[in-house]
Amino acid sequence: MKKFLLCLILSAFFISGVKAAPGDTTWVQAHSGVWLDWYGNFDSTVTFPDGSASYRKIYMYFTLGKYVCPGSPQYCSDWDYTVQTMVMTPGGDTLELGRFITPYAKGTRMPANWTGVYKFDVTDYYPLLRNSATVRVHYSGYSGGFTADVKFAFIEGTPPRDVVGITRVWKGGYNYGHGSVAINDALDNVSLTAPANAVSAEAKFTITGHGGDDQGCAEFCQNTYTLNLNNSQLVQQNFWRNDCGFNHLYPQSGTWVFDRAGWCPGDLIRPYSHVLTGVTANSNFTLNATFPAYTSTTVNGGSPASYIIENNVVYYAGFNHTLDASLEEILTPTNDETFFRLNPNGSKPVIRVRNTGSTTISSIQFEYGVTATSWRPTHTWNGTIAPLEEMEITLPEPWGLRLATGNNNQFFVKILEVNGQQDEDQTNNELTSLFDGVPVWNTKLRISLKTNGSTVNGVSETSWRILDDQGNVVTQRSNAAPNTTYEDTITLGPSLYKLEVSDAGCDGVSWWLYPSYPQNPGTGQIMVRNLSSALPLPLKGYFGGDFGCGFSQWFRTDWPTSVNNLSAQVASVEAYPNPAQNTVTVNISGIDKIDGYLQIIDATGRTVITHKVDHPSQVMDIASLANGLYSVIYTDAQGKLQTRLLIAH
Repeated sequence: MKKFLLCLILSAFFISGVKAAPGDTTWVQAHSGVWLDWYGNFDSTVTFPDGSASYRKIYMYFTLGKYVCPGSPQYCSDWDYTVQTMVMTPGGDTLELGRFITPYAKGTRMPANWTGVYKFDVTDYYPLLRNSATVRVHYSGYSGGFTADVKFAFIEGTPPRDVVGITRVWKGGYNYGHGSVAINDALDNVSLTAPANAVSAEAKFTITGHGGDDQGCAEFCQNTYTLNLNNSQLVQQNFWRNDCGFNHLYPQSGTWVFDRAGWCPGDLIRPYSHVLTGVTANSNFTLNATFPAYTSTTVNGGSPASYIIENNVVYYAGFNHTLDASLEEILTPTNDETFFRLNPNGSKPVIRVRNTGSTTISSIQFEYGVTATSWRPTHTWNGTIAPLEEMEITLPEPWGLRLATGNNNQFFVKILEVNGQQDEDQTNNELTSLFDGVPVWNTKLRISLKTNGSTVNGVSETSWRILDDQGNVVTQRSNAAPNTTYEDTITLGPSLYKLEVSDAGCDGVSWWLYPSYPQNPGTGQIMVRNLSSALPLPLKGYFGGDFGCGFSQWFRTDWPTSVNNLSAQVASVEAYPNPAQNTVTVNISGIDKIDGYLQIIDATGRTVITHKVDHPSQVMDIASLANGLYSVIYTDAQGKLQTRLLIAH
């Protein structure tokens, strides 16, 4: 099975309906650069595969772009509009495949030629993605400015479960607290029957809140819905998004940091999936949804509250695999814009794994590393992943990751064993990603923090800290006073670090909306410089202070370019094996008389081992030391020799 990186997906050729060799991917193009110039539907007739093949995954890629507004009379605002993509079949089925809200797209990262990719897993809708169908993009914007490009990737293989039926239950806009039909009446009992070959069923519930009445509902008010199965509560779901200030697509030109009901500007909407307990073959059952009682008033202007809801019931056959783990995504290291806030990261890789078999996973053995290095470590993760559950797994740092430089480095990860056995489906066991190396800074830095007037319990909302590669805090500036400038000089050892900047108000230190606040907090600033330079270092994610809840910057402090060498120019010290596990041998050469001591120094500059030496070779026990990079230094009356050592148990 060929693995396709996101960058390849965007640059590769696409021909509608062309089918690759068995085990490969079939691409189907629906929309291509269509102008979303006004509210309405944009339809495209497509020919999907005929249903004779089995597909492990089906992805829909919606590439949102921009076009140069012609004006007179075209009006383009690039605001936050709802975009729904649906499939319509000759049989009359119309189901929503994916939804997202466009960003306020006049920000620093969204120039005229900007594009953003929204990736939807639509594998469950394969029964409808067959033969001839219409793909509809519904655009709710009352202005132009965006373009739509929609493609489908059918990846051959065996899915976790076959879908044996899909039923649409509710679809559309529903008034909340006003109008002639109450929302709870509109979502009242629907009677359903499961297909004869169904083993299980799930309700896929997609919801976004809109309208701004006197209470800010339904966009800016928290709420829950209750899904009832056979008139008994199945689940009560809070759908408030409290993480908009951590949006990966930022900064934006609007109120992107404000939390909302089920959505954030520029982000996709993920359906809530609820298992319908006890629904199996031929089951007769009812579903209804209820919301808390509410009256929507607009005395002070605004628009009444409403929700856009799509709820489908998907029926499944049994599991196709007993023991199967699927690599779903590489969160870091990667250049995927979805994980902008996590990268570049020269430390520990993070991957997402899904259990696609019927057996609980208790261990997974991985092979992984940077492809430019010859050393490929293995690691056995132990834990619990229930069937159909996902987990983010952090791997130990591989050699070469922190030392990678420049752009387009390649990282790979592969599943070798699951629960000590061979994985049943090996077509979903390997992923690769392209990533950028972390910048190199000096060991002596100056961090300047100018706080603005925003406070929490009397102290500034803004703080920073530096962590080492093990997550330990090396130094920090917290509990700062408002409207104050701090200059901190920092000395670090040669290693990998992460600068974390946090803002408790989730509105950065400089935002366009500040003058509209009841009390304008003014503008703050953060600047990092090498101690020997007046020029600020670039901070990925800072964007002039418009960073929402915070940002992070990984960096490496380089090893000294020279040391005070001993009298012989050929004098040297080396450590092997490197990487080392429990012991390391240190050889000193080029010196007539060995009479000094060896030190191993960790990333914080702390001496963790000291040995007096009088022989050119010394074996040192390092079993108790944590994984990471260390300095190995030999010192005598004539000077110093230094090398570096990676410990990877």
